[in-house]
Amino acid sequence: MLLCVDVGNSQTALGLFDGERLVRTWKVATEERRTADEWMVLLRGLLREVGEPYDAAGLDPDGLPATGIAVCSTVPMVLNEIRQVLTRSFGSVPHLVVEAGVRTGVAVDVDNPREVGTDRIVNALAASTLYGGPAIVVDVGTATTFDVVGRGGEYLGGAIAPGVEISLEALGRRGAQLRRVELARPRSVIAKNTVEALQSGAVFGFAAQIDGVVTRMVAELDVPRSGLTVVATGGLAPVVLAECTEVDEHEPALTLIGLRLVFERNS
Repeated sequence: MLLCVDVGNSQTALGLFDGERLVRTWKVATEERRTADEWMVLLRGLLREVGEPYDAAGLDPDGLPATGIAVCSTVPMVLNEIRQVLTRSFGSVPHLVVEAGVRTGVAVDVDNPREVGTDRIVNALAASTLYGGPAIVVDVGTATTFDVVGRGGEYLGGAIAPGVEISLEALGRRGAQLRRVELARPRSVIAKNTVEALQSGAVFGFAAQIDGVVTRMVAELDVPRSGLTVVATGGLAPVVLAECTEVDEHEPALTLIGLRLVFERNS
């Protein structure tokens, strides 16, 4: 078994792979103040759910993933604590932290490759492996990121926009008569009350943003739309995907799959 850990700004996604098969997934809140000891208890508790006998579950005698652990993180403070867990509590397990110098097989064609988040490179690798290139990855999370993958799997750049949830939070703080609402599809675009007006702007507005940015990227790439795959991922993707017309595939585990691929390339 291989445990993959994707530490995002708001949530941390974890996946347990048996070869290429993703057998278990979990999501936990990303807490910058969570200590290494707390992360250790959390990870061991999740792995304990897999059950005994451990060898039949693909875990070692201590209940740890026998193949290894792969991690990528966009939160430096959390990554520091997880590094301590990997060396102190999971020291017997091969582990890989995706960072500068780690072999991904993805050529990064931008001004400063070190500025690109490791999750975006991992997503590009997964997208090109699953769907081929060219491709566009739309990751709908704390931020909405757009990443362009070339025909040969190279990372060509992208765009970053404020996420759906944080935009609503900011509106609630700055709008005197506005408040936070559930992220759900309203009855119609033309809302009849404040709650549904906020939901309309969030759901339909961000769906239009995704379609608009993708359309501009396709035009700039100068490739036929039919020759390019647009794949969506991220925790908030289900909120807007039904209203998007330019998304071809939805792969919630895209980053976890990319982590598995990077681990295999560095084993």
